Amino acid sequence: MAQIYSFSATALDGSPVSFDRYRGKVLLIVNTASECGFTPQYEGLQKLFEKFGPRGLEVLGFPCNQFGKQEPGDATQIGAFCEKNYGVTFQMFDKIDVNGDTAHPLYQFLKDEAPGVFGLEGIKWNFTKFLVDRNGEVTQRYAPLTKPDAIEHDIEQLL
Repeated sequence: MAQIYSFSATALDGSPVSFDRYRGKVLLIVNTASECGFTPQYEGLQKLFEKFGPRGLEVLGFPCNQFGKQEPGDATQIGAFCEKNYGVTFQMFDKIDVNGDTAHPLYQFLKDEAPGVFGLEGIKWNFTKFLVDRNGEVTQRYAPLTKPDAIEHDIEQLL
């Protein structure tokens, strides 16, 4: 059994979400922020979700305020921002930490499975992306500069 399915997180509406519900799906997991230079990537993430969602892609957004304090809002504000500005309909979660002693266990797992450049595990900035195959294996880690449309081919290969 893939370890990723043992995790859970809190959705923006406060409800618990077990990752077991994503068994058999391709996952694109992204740490997000509303006041970042990369924030327009929400649009590309939504396009990926609309294009590939019917075939089994789930995009999972995890707001994080650890980088330049670029996600200062609460869950209600984050949800309203994403919906109003980018029409986000993919699953968004409550704000988490992705680095340090308080990092969400999911992110500890992702960093262990797909270290960054030079084998460094820490997340460097907002909009770092992890691609997970239908078996729950982390297949790729993408830098914040990598735009969502640039990973379309990799998603296609996993679907």
